[in-house]
Amino acid sequence: MSGPEIVSAARRWLGTPYLHQASCRGAGTDCLGLILGIWRERFGALPEAVPGYTPDWSEAAREERLWQAARRHMREKPVAQAAMGDVLLFRMRAGGVAKHMGVQGEVATGAETFIHAYSGRGVVESRLSGPWARRVVARFAFPERI
Repeated sequence: MSGPEIVSAARRWLGTPYLHQASCRGAGTDCLGLILGIWRERFGALPEAVPGYTPDWSEAAREERLWQAARRHMREKPVAQAAMGDVLLFRMRAGGVAKHMGVQGEVATGAETFIHAYSGRGVVESRLSGPWARRVVARFAFPERI
């Protein structure tokens, strides 16, 4: 699946309601569930079982669990090397663990977007504006094959 194909897959999730720990297009998902759904579409089975998690997961232990899992299964890229279909990892607050994800949509300067599941909004495509761009701490590419 090429970058534009990954973006098309992500856009098929637009309008899916936000539902913590879910990953069912049209019914409910969270940000991780969106990435898992695209993975299932591309490869079938998930590479590992996803443990249950709370909205504040890994914060108390200060563990970068989401980042570590992404490193195990995707290719990490320089943050500035944007391409359609990349998985973006966000740190939502200074000093917090990185725990929000999205898919890079458009990459044209000034028109960058990303697709993500956002509490209270569901799956949306948002502008990768300054406040969002400053929160990106890692960028990954889906593997070619597993």
